[in-house]
Amino acid sequence: MKGLPIREDDLQAYVDDRLAPGRRAEVDNWLAGHPLEAARLRSYRRQNEALQALFAPVLDEPLPESLKAVVRPAQAGGRIQLFRAAAMLAAVGMGSVLGWTLRGEMQLVQTARTEAVVPALPPALEMTPVAISDTGLARRAAVAHAVYSPDVRRPVEISADQEDQLVSWLSKRLGSNLKPPKLGSLGYELIGGRLLPGDKGPVAQFMYHDASGKRLTLYVSRETGDDKETAFQFAEIGPIGVFFWIDHGVGYAISAGADKAELTQVALVVHEQLHLP
Repeated sequence: MKGLPIREDDLQAYVDDRLAPGRRAEVDNWLAGHPLEAARLRSYRRQNEALQALFAPVLDEPLPESLKAVVRPAQAGGRIQLFRAAAMLAAVGMGSVLGWTLRGEMQLVQTARTEAVVPALPPALEMTPVAISDTGLARRAAVAHAVYSPDVRRPVEISADQEDQLVSWLSKRLGSNLKPPKLGSLGYELIGGRLLPGDKGPVAQFMYHDASGKRLTLYVSRETGDDKETAFQFAEIGPIGVFFWIDHGVGYAISAGADKAELTQVALVVHEQLHLP
């Protein structure tokens, strides 16, 4: 392969550590002269690390009872039955990860450390706490953050310089008046937003960054479960902190590589602006 042009397949294999040492050295040399591509691959690597941190704990969980029957080969069938069982498990495993990542429909095991947040809130923020059985909203937001925030080339579908179009488009798709909060007082500027698929309908994601390049996302979705109002909650999902709540049937989740104190301040500003007339 020496001397062959560096193609996208080589770059993807480079990120996944699938290149032979010689070819990897060639890609290293090529990247030294292409800083934008090098930055893109670094973002992909960070994305991989974030997703791995989110999903790795699942590998240590016991096999669910509903799947155990699949791996119990029938007496008649022998090797063929075992092969089919293995293939089915592989398909189920892949489908679980892809389905949950893209649609949020799979009930994965709890991997987050979650706690109710009870800061000294203004009266307008004192919502009645409602028990939440899982952190589905937080996990979906964390995955969306991990997938899109590292993207160098196209982190959003519509950029902030087309904010009116962005607001109109997302509001129409979600059936609700949406407007990205202004976070300049906290050092964050809007990059733009995108529409995502969700298990309860379309989801809006607004993305921000600060002067250092750190990115923060606001995930907005319709919540159709029993919880229409919840207290503020904080979860650590892998390397991502998520501050989330449900207000009048709409779920909000703020995600970033930040601690609870910083995200609490962001949540206060976001919540205040959401309730402005």
